[in-house]
Amino acid sequence: MTPATSTPAPRTRRLPLAGVLRLGRPADIWFKPALSVVASVAPPNLLLLALGRLDLAMYTMAGSLCALYAHNRPYAARARVLAWVVLGMVGGLAVSLVAASLTSSALVLVTVGALLAAVQKMLCDATRVGPPGNVVLTFITSASLFAPQTLGQVPGHLALACAAGAWSWLVGMAPGLLRPHGPERRATAGALKAAAGYAATRGTADGHARARAAAAAAVQAAWQSLLAARDTRSRRGLERLVVRAEVALAAPADTDPEQLRTWAGELTGAGPVPEVHDPAAGGELLGVEAELAAPARPLWTRLGPLAPIAVRTALGCALAGYASLALGVGRPYWALVTAASLYQANLALTWTRGVQRVVGNLLGVLLFAAVVPLAHLGPAALVLCCLAFNFGAEALIGRNYWLGSVCVTPMALLITEFTGFQEPGPLITERVVDTVVGALVGFLAAVAVTNRRSGDRVEHALTAAERAREHTARLLAEPAPAPAAVESARRALAAALAELRATADAASGEWWQRALPQERVVRAEQAGHRTLAATVRHQGLHPSGRAEGVRP
Repeated sequence: MTPATSTPAPRTRRLPLAGVLRLGRPADIWFKPALSVVASVAPPNLLLLALGRLDLAMYTMAGSLCALYAHNRPYAARARVLAWVVLGMVGGLAVSLVAASLTSSALVLVTVGALLAAVQKMLCDATRVGPPGNVVLTFITSASLFAPQTLGQVPGHLALACAAGAWSWLVGMAPGLLRPHGPERRATAGALKAAAGYAATRGTADGHARARAAAAAAVQAAWQSLLAARDTRSRRGLERLVVRAEVALAAPADTDPEQLRTWAGELTGAGPVPEVHDPAAGGELLGVEAELAAPARPLWTRLGPLAPIAVRTALGCALAGYASLALGVGRPYWALVTAASLYQANLALTWTRGVQRVVGNLLGVLLFAAVVPLAHLGPAALVLCCLAFNFGAEALIGRNYWLGSVCVTPMALLITEFTGFQEPGPLITERVVDTVVGALVGFLAAVAVTNRRSGDRVEHALTAAERAREHTARLLAEPAPAPAAVESARRALAAALAELRATADAASGEWWQRALPQERVVRAEQAGHRTLAATVRHQGLHPSGRAEGVRP
């Protein structure tokens, strides 16, 4: 065993402060989730307003907020994901409403909410459902635990959630009527742009390692999007472009970044997919078909590594709720939801999210104090203010979590007033206390529950990457390997290297653990990248589009 794989005594790592509140660039489609949630929330709320039953809005909101999910998925996959999100939301809501109707013990209800939050966290992470993840589910189910309820009311309230969920499904699928291949085109354009950014460094500039990691992640995201899309001529053309992005990662010095950016620009419009012709196209597409035919990884195998985060979530949410009750706060679910929103892939990211959550919520209560006189003008003003904050939250949260929280906080406070206007002073005080308590107790629970398996996962990812490289190298050493086999091995190696980088990054953010085999990780990545470059040369995939007969 090399010195790089030794395991010295556990050591602490500094928690980051620099850049925690820095704003990023807005997402390319920042307006689509924002418009979708408004289109999903507005009709049910306005209908309840007309009927004079805004007190039922919490149940329709459960279904309406499902429109926040799956905006980056191809429409065939989006249909399935949104359906599962609606079912998960309604299922969690059912548990909460039944619990609320059976007991009035706040301790029992907080415990139920904490367990639900842990289950929701595990399932969302294991299925990689994407943002907003478990937070919206936990917000709805936790708030519902403390809504006055009888068993006889539960079916009607669930029916409202189902109806709103069906409407949110339609809202989420509606853009497909105009741009049926929009999500996969955007994902491919993102891969080309990221690969162009890396190719522009020629592999030598400062920061090129970070650029390569970002490009590799974008390429993997593009492949995941394409493999989830229907088999069409458009998808085949996008597959060839993603292969070009992969080639740029393997041979940045021989790549024309402007050509990649030109293709990306053409994809963002409504024109035809740029056609790329190359002699290895048949092998590439056969490799894709082989990957599509491979059996999916069972869900239960993805749940095991998430156990530490699930324990953190359950413990942190429960303790936060209990602490809130001990302080006499009337809405302990706010502390529970704050704790649930913190937990990320590692402790460093959890700390970052905690700082962002506290800053955003404190600014949000100030915004609520400024807006509440307007919202109290009447029920219609209340609904319109909530819709405005719904839009603002989704429009801003992609730039930084704290910025979106500035709108999420007043929206959540206004939702509590659907049953009747309340004095803003006590409401603000309780929200501030619950935010601080939830963030503090939740983070302490994350520190107490160490993720000792993160180092083991790095070892497993290393082994997988090394085996994938050895398999690819053996194929290349054969006299005449099948093109489909080489392409399949190349993609498997690329995926293994991306997983290795993601696993190492996640493990490096844990606060107290044994030292990671950083040298071995670097060597595995370097060897893997050299093997990827060899597959490019073997397949005759030249980075320059002009050399391959690209049609303008």
